Amino acid sequence: MMRQFELVERVMSYDKGADEDLLNRAYVYAMKAHGGQKRASGEAYFNHPLEVAAILAEMKLDGATIAAALLHDVVEDTEATQAQIEEKFGHEIASLVDGLTKIKRLDLVTKEATQAENLRKLLLAMAKDVRVLLVKLADRLHNMRTLGHMAADKKIRIAQETMDIYAPLAGRMGMQNVREELEDIAFRVLNPDAFATVKKRLDRLHEESGSLLVEIEKELKAELAANGIEAKVTGREKRPYSIWRKMERKSLSLGQLSDIFGFRVIVAGVDECYRALGVAHRTWRAVPGRFKDYISTPKQNDYQSLHTTVIGPHHRRVEMQIRTREMNEIAERGVAAHALYKDVRRVEDAVNGVRVPSAESNAYRWLRHLVEMLSEGESPREFLEHTRLELFQDQVFCFTPKGQLIALPRGATPIDFAYAVHTSVGDSCVGCRINGRHAPLVTQLDNGDEVEIIRSEAQVPPAAWEGLAVTGKARAAIRRATRLATRRQYAGLGQEIVERLLDKVGKPYVKQDVAAAIARTGHKNLEDALSAVGRGELAAADILKAMGLVVEAPTPQRKKPATRHGEAESGIPIRGAGRDQALKFSLATGAVPGERIVGIRMPGEGIVIHPIFARALESYDSEPSRWIDLTWDTTTDGQRFPARILVKVHNEVGALAQVTQVIGDSGANIDELQMVTQVGARDFFDLDILIEVHDLKHLNQIMRDLSLKPLVSSVDRAEG
Repeated sequence: MMRQFELVERVMSYDKGADEDLLNRAYVYAMKAHGGQKRASGEAYFNHPLEVAAILAEMKLDGATIAAALLHDVVEDTEATQAQIEEKFGHEIASLVDGLTKIKRLDLVTKEATQAENLRKLLLAMAKDVRVLLVKLADRLHNMRTLGHMAADKKIRIAQETMDIYAPLAGRMGMQNVREELEDIAFRVLNPDAFATVKKRLDRLHEESGSLLVEIEKELKAELAANGIEAKVTGREKRPYSIWRKMERKSLSLGQLSDIFGFRVIVAGVDECYRALGVAHRTWRAVPGRFKDYISTPKQNDYQSLHTTVIGPHHRRVEMQIRTREMNEIAERGVAAHALYKDVRRVEDAVNGVRVPSAESNAYRWLRHLVEMLSEGESPREFLEHTRLELFQDQVFCFTPKGQLIALPRGATPIDFAYAVHTSVGDSCVGCRINGRHAPLVTQLDNGDEVEIIRSEAQVPPAAWEGLAVTGKARAAIRRATRLATRRQYAGLGQEIVERLLDKVGKPYVKQDVAAAIARTGHKNLEDALSAVGRGELAAADILKAMGLVVEAPTPQRKKPATRHGEAESGIPIRGAGRDQALKFSLATGAVPGERIVGIRMPGEGIVIHPIFARALESYDSEPSRWIDLTWDTTTDGQRFPARILVKVHNEVGALAQVTQVIGDSGANIDELQMVTQVGARDFFDLDILIEVHDLKHLNQIMRDLSLKPLVSSVDRAEG
């Protein structure tokens, strides 16, 4: 156990202005309050807050934070009260302890709705003072280090909570060292077999390549020194969970991983960073596509560094991170490395009363953004979804045509980009250009892409977009737009019903007259009432009665009305066609929700639906009068839709079985399958398959899964 004077000396070594008396009083008070309490391991309970304080002292946190760490469990676990803490240690310390006490009472591994509400409370407590988060992360880190003494079910619960909430929070706040240690311990508990496999492989590689690490370090340092760059070079192995996550993400085996070792190059200034990069690329061959510049474009948690991979000494892949000393501090300790958090001068945020540093970091700005979302009253479920999506994913950086930088989670699409620019841009999005070229809205964006959104004020975002979007903001906005579109759709249908009934009694539909009578029906406004009529919840006759008109016979209400813009008798949920026109899909391509569609009038057949990329549409370029602009309805009620795909497979036993199994396991149906053997190409054969899927996301997932099968050479969408 660290002694009192050792802790005080450690804090005073980096913070000369720390209140020595405060630290001594907090140490003694906490030790007496916890008294003879024991932890599950049998050691004195006071050792836990003391170790938490020591972790924060390693991060060089201010004296008030260290004192709060010593006291963080006394209100929850001893006879001490919040009032006593405020009386003895002042409002600042008491506020920190109060925030930590509230967090401790939250259970973040519960059913989703409860977890969402608890996560809201957690973030609100942290946002009042970021030091609450720093103490909580240190508290969680020490608890994870001593997890071995707990019961198996409790270990799993705490490890899952750590992996779901606290490790990503540490990463989002830039505290990479804390995140990695939390993830590794949680990984060892949640997936012990995988952890053991990776660890065994790492130990063997260390035995084989231990001396090689030292050689590469020396050669890198010598090469930089020869070019006048003084640098500190250190090599290290990647952490087990980091390796496992990469294997999962890229579907690699342990044997396929070639960049398990990384080297960090620390130099004096930014100029030296770029000079060191130049030396590395002149000396060794760079691996294409493995260079990232986080200095000119920092991550949202303030992380800055140059990343590159070269074929270095002994023909080994060498992954390098080049940064300054200050960048390295922030990379390792995140917000805790910012001097501004040790400055007691703070300002009051006029918007929501959150105490914030006088100059914000990007990581802290993200936390404040979540608090603003809370003040806007999002539902707990949507808030949880948004937080998870923004918290748990790496990012890509894209640009608008005017050069505005937009940061998005990895895997984001132009749909997410449009909503990140502005909700109105997303709602009116009909297409996009990526780097000057037209591209599908489902294209995953890469770092550096310039994205131009093509807009139409007549557009309503299809409900299927919600499944394609990655960011919580985009999904929430699409849901809102879908609800509004559905409401307008029912209101339009309701107006038609009321108009017909008025016509039967010889009265014209006058909006002002109908609106004046709506209050008598118990609805707030005209749109509410008409929407209720359209849904079958309110009889149109009741509106006429409210207007003082006599209706001879009640008009039956349809419980499930057709789409106002024309849902065909076939049940295809399409808007834009006439009410009584027959609709059918072009089976040469099929069409699914989530992709742009058009209709072609065919004499005697009705309207044939094509995706916008169909080659068949070229035949009608000279007949614009036959074109109809169609959109998918806002709801599809779990229906399946046709899509034709072309799969090239190796001519081997089991190839067909692999393909059909993937399609079957995905929940899709095979409606038609033709096998074609190409002349002169006996090693391969083509499968022409018409499948039925729910939407574009479902189709894309099937195509991705098929492309991963060893006997599948290629998978393409039929273009007709």
